[in-house]
Amino acid sequence: MNPVEVDLLIVGGGPVGLFGAYYAGVRGLGVAVVDSLSEVGGQVTALYPEKQIFDIAGFPAVSGRGLISNLVEQAAPYDPVYLLGQEAQQVERVVREGGSDLLVVRTGAGTEIVAGAVLITGGIGTFSPRRLPAGEDFLGRGLEYFVPSSAEYAGKDVVVVGGGDSAVDWALMLEPVARSVTLVHRREAFRAHHGSVEQLRASSVRIITNAQVTVTDGGAQLESVGVVVAGESEPRTFACQKLVAALGFTANLGPLRGWGIALHDNRHVVVDSAMRTNVPGIFAAGDITEYDGKVRLIAVGFGEVATAVNNAAVHIDPAAQLFPGHSTDNTASVPVPA
Repeated sequence: MNPVEVDLLIVGGGPVGLFGAYYAGVRGLGVAVVDSLSEVGGQVTALYPEKQIFDIAGFPAVSGRGLISNLVEQAAPYDPVYLLGQEAQQVERVVREGGSDLLVVRTGAGTEIVAGAVLITGGIGTFSPRRLPAGEDFLGRGLEYFVPSSAEYAGKDVVVVGGGDSAVDWALMLEPVARSVTLVHRREAFRAHHGSVEQLRASSVRIITNAQVTVTDGGAQLESVGVVVAGESEPRTFACQKLVAALGFTANLGPLRGWGIALHDNRHVVVDSAMRTNVPGIFAAGDITEYDGKVRLIAVGFGEVATAVNNAAVHIDPAAQLFPGHSTDNTASVPVPA
C-alpha cells in the first residue's frame, strides 16, 4: 500500500478535527483525517446527532447532525483525505534530505501516513459503552447503546436505562415517536442537566428511580424487561422492544499513550499556549487537551484548533507567517465547490 503523504495529519474526526481540516485548507496545507469510527462526527454523531446544540457561535440552535454536515461541507473545497474506521497506532520520526523531520503514523488497518506535523483532536479518545449485563443476549436484537436516529423506535415500547445527559436526552428525543418510553435509573437523583430533568418530569415519560433492569425476555427479538425497584418484593414487567442502555462510557487514549506525549491524569494531553505537546511536530486541540484554565466545550475547541493549525503551519515551514490573515481578505483564493 502506497503511503498517504500530506502536510498535516489530524487524528480525530469530531467537530474540532473537521474544523481543523477546513483551517488547514485555508493555510494551504494538504490534510488527512484519521478516525477509529466508521463515520465522521465523533461523539456528536455517536451520541446525540438529533440533539439541539445551543452554544455554537452564530447558531441559535443546531442539531448535532446539522453541525457535522456543515463542518464537512465547509472543509470539502480543500479535499481532505478521510481515513475512517482506522485507529492511529504507531508514530515514528524520519529525517528527509535537507534535515527536516517528518512524522510517519501507521494505523491498525495498515495505512501509513507521512506528514510534516500531527494534530490530535481525539476528544476523550476511543470510547466504549458500559455494558448492561442483563441485556447482552439481545444486543442488536433490541438492546442498543447508541441512538443515531429515532426512526427505528417509532411505535415501539422503549426502556432507557441511566440517569445522565444521554439517558435523559434520548428519552426526550424518543417520546414523540415511541408508543411508550420508560426511564429506569438506579438512584433517586439524576446526573443530567437540571433543565433537561425538569423537561423530563413534565413529559409523558414514565420515570422509575431506585431501580434496575435485571431481566430481559423474548425470542428472536426483545419483548419485555423485568425491573427490580428498591423496597418492592416482586419485579415489575414492562413490554419492551427497544432497550437503550445509557450507562456512560469508558474512555481510553489507547496507542497514543505510547507516543511519548506528556499526559495529565493519564487521560489528557498536556499542551502549551501554541497547542504544542512536548513532542516536536505533534499538536493537540479540543477536549483531549489539558492546560491551566482548560474548559471543555466545542466552542473552545474551535479556537484551539485554529491556533494549533497556524502553529503547525510554521512548524512545517518556518518561513510561513503565524497569522493567516482574515478570511474576508482572501475570498478570491478560496475554492468554491462545483
